[in-house]
Amino acid sequence: MKRIILILLTALLLTGCSEANKVSYNVSKEADNFNVTRRVTVFNIRTDTVLMQMTGKISIDNNSHNELVVLVEVEKGLYQKHYIYLNEYTMYTVEDLNGTEVSPYAYELEFLPQALVPVRIKANELKEDVKNALGVED
Repeated sequence: MKRIILILLTALLLTGCSEANKVSYNVSKEADNFNVTRRVTVFNIRTDTVLMQMTGKISIDNNSHNELVVLVEVEKGLYQKHYIYLNEYTMYTVEDLNGTEVSPYAYELEFLPQALVPVRIKANELKEDVKNALGVED
């Protein structure tokens, strides 16, 4: 019964998502898992000067201190964290250099063990469970 409720809840959450939203989420997830080579370029927009550039397996985030937080995988399992202060005269771009092959249908829903019994549902399992729950045959 819990699994059916979980399946229906997941189906409701996914119904409003466009294909572009799903692909965007999957591409971002791949980049944050260090599976994508990116280039981060920081510019001084007053002087049109490139201040710095980083290329590699990079995950980025902005924090509440007006900083760009750049986490870089420098070798398997070894990471470095860099902070770039942003102000009214700086901007940055992030380029995906090698592209990512992702499916708009691939996703995982994970409940953290701190909240519930650990559960992981993958897209292909969910599709079969929804069909079974609704009594739909191929």
